[in-house]
Amino acid sequence: MAEIATRGVTLSERAAKHVGNYLSKRGKGFGIRLGVRTSGCSGMAYKLEFVDEAQPEDLVFESHGVRVVIDPKSAPYLDGTELDFVREGLNEGFKFNNPNVKDECGCGESFNV
Repeated sequence: MAEIATRGVTLSERAAKHVGNYLSKRGKGFGIRLGVRTSGCSGMAYKLEFVDEAQPEDLVFESHGVRVVIDPKSAPYLDGTELDFVREGLNEGFKFNNPNVKDECGCGESFNV
C-alpha cells in the first residue's frame, strides 16, 4: 500500500476543486499523479495525469481533500511545490509553483533545478 504523507506537495483550493470536479465527472479515480521527465531545452518537464490507484512505492499527499501521487524519483524535484489552477484571459490551466526551480526555458515548458 502507498505511504500516506502529510507535506511536500500541495494543491491550491482552485486546483483541488478543478481536480475534484474532473474526478467526479470521470466517475472513478484515486487522485492526480505529478512527476517530472527529462525533456525540453532546460532539462526537465512536468507530468500530470489522473490515476486510479497508487503503486506501493509512491508517495501520497492529501491537499484540500484531493490525493496527490508522486513517484520516488520525482519527489526531490517537486518537494515544496504547489499546483495551482489559473485563468489568464481566455486561457486556463495548471501552474506549478516550484521553489526548487533554478531556471526555466523561454517557452515555459521545461526547467532545471
